[in-house]
Amino acid sequence: MSLVKPFPDDFVWGAATSAFQIEGGADADGRGESIWDRFCATPGRIADGSDARVACDHYHRVDEDVALLRWLGVRSYRFSIAWPRVIPTGRGALNARGLDFYDRLVDKLLAAGIDPFPSLNHWDLPQPLQDAGGWPARDTVHAFVRYAEAVMRRIGDRVKRVSTHNEPWCISTLGYGRGEHAPGEKDWPRALAAAHHLLLSHGLAVRAIREVAPKVEVGIVLNLVPGQPASPSHADRDALRAFDGAFNRWFLDPLYGRGYPQDVIADHRAAGHLIGAELPFVDPIDLAVIATPTDFLGVNYYSRAILRHHAEDEPATVVASDDKTDMGWEVYPDGLHDILTRVHREYGPRALYVTENGAAYATGPDSEGRIRDVERQRYLWTHFEAVQRAIADGVPVGGFYIWSLMDNFEWAEGYAKRFGIVWIDPETRARVPKDSAHMCRRIIRDNRLSVDDIALEVAS
Repeated sequence: MSLVKPFPDDFVWGAATSAFQIEGGADADGRGESIWDRFCATPGRIADGSDARVACDHYHRVDEDVALLRWLGVRSYRFSIAWPRVIPTGRGALNARGLDFYDRLVDKLLAAGIDPFPSLNHWDLPQPLQDAGGWPARDTVHAFVRYAEAVMRRIGDRVKRVSTHNEPWCISTLGYGRGEHAPGEKDWPRALAAAHHLLLSHGLAVRAIREVAPKVEVGIVLNLVPGQPASPSHADRDALRAFDGAFNRWFLDPLYGRGYPQDVIADHRAAGHLIGAELPFVDPIDLAVIATPTDFLGVNYYSRAILRHHAEDEPATVVASDDKTDMGWEVYPDGLHDILTRVHREYGPRALYVTENGAAYATGPDSEGRIRDVERQRYLWTHFEAVQRAIADGVPVGGFYIWSLMDNFEWAEGYAKRFGIVWIDPETRARVPKDSAHMCRRIIRDNRLSVDDIALEVAS
């Protein structure tokens, strides 16, 4: 007899995407330029030299994609709203045609029996705001709050939950500190200011959204990484402390009323990222605003980090296994259980959602047109099981959003990395469900895991 593990009856199964990665329609209906448009147009920034001007052409194929979600059987769809499509210059007049697109998307999802779960900022800051200083500038905070309020005035009567920002660590650290993502700056003082202003705008937006849409649950989405020291040495344990502080606690602590961790402030000061005893971008009232209570925390998880001390640089991460995705990330499902239980134990969010989890594998159609992505099936199944263990341990995990619904523009990697459970043909943009999509469809339908799921047969 098969081992069967049911999920709670009210568990929310979903799929996730982001606007810039799938929409295309770069010049359609008054959309403005984003920092990622500019970044893609800069030679050498994108690994395969591509851009997202067409991407998956979701902007013109939205009916097909909603039908795909309905076929998959998800109860919720996590998507992002493109700020440059709604307010092309970042502040000022609304672009009615752009906002109409999301209004129609919400209605189409509801008609299909799918709850819309919008994210207000998934990295695509309007370029005019970047020209005026970007996220390191305090004025961007107020522009975001006005944008969030305008969007929720329009669709807040029909959505259950909304997130303010997706992965502020990526926006601030990769975008302004390391220069690997848009806007491509390498300026740590500006990166730290950007992180603070993202958190501050989140807190202010939570308050503004509750004014215009009081029934909507509001939260934020963080990418979190559990860590381990490479050895029991003091140096490696301190490397773990520093990594965890900069990656996880720098965002979790202020969101849950603890302020910025003093040990990480000292690390930044020692590295020359800060001068003086204070954080120059923090006003006295800011920390109370950032800690405005939320209804949920979204957790994006992909892998763990094993930390080794590096005498002349930031702590180095070690990959301990040959079981890796095409991103070079170790497959480590226990880490999802670990980070969920830790966040529940140490911070106590009202609810947790796994808002992204998935894997990049390049498996394409075989001679029969079937996409036998065995590695992705195993990856997802074992991470589903890790969530079940967290729920059994008392963690209030309300749902799981698969990253991603479809292969898409994977930021600085271009189209070389495929995370989708649905294949996108690079020439025709035809959608072809992979074996992983069939497996997920069966699991979602039955709301349970069975060892038979990993027999890797396509569901009927």
